[in-house]
Amino acid sequence: MNFPVDLKYSEEHEWIRVGDDDTAYIGITDHAQSELGELVYVEVDTLGDEVAKDDIFGTVEAVKTTSDLYMPVSGTVLEFNPKIDEAEDDEPGLINSDPYGDGWIIKVKLSDPSELDSLMDSEAYQALLA
Repeated sequence: MNFPVDLKYSEEHEWIRVGDDDTAYIGITDHAQSELGELVYVEVDTLGDEVAKDDIFGTVEAVKTTSDLYMPVSGTVLEFNPKIDEAEDDEPGLINSDPYGDGWIIKVKLSDPSELDSLMDSEAYQALLA
């Protein structure tokens, strides 16, 4: 299992990678994708919306289940990864094969960067799973 140290993690198994300009990429963790199994569809209907911390921003559908996606921090959804979007390249399996790289789900503009302090680092997230 992979736990990159440059990311922050939520208890709902989302990760966030923050850039220099208060924008960030969000996806689901390696643990989450392995628990869900093969992903077949990702829906994000919050593009352009301000979404509060812990609110649902979309869903992922696996062969046998559907799971909600939760915002680890408040922010405006700027982009839905075109590589996994059904309307574009439609490769939701990228989340399974590369959850921390090409399998990112959304890009956001942070509303309150201080909310990052409430998230776990790699070590704390690993302890949560233990």
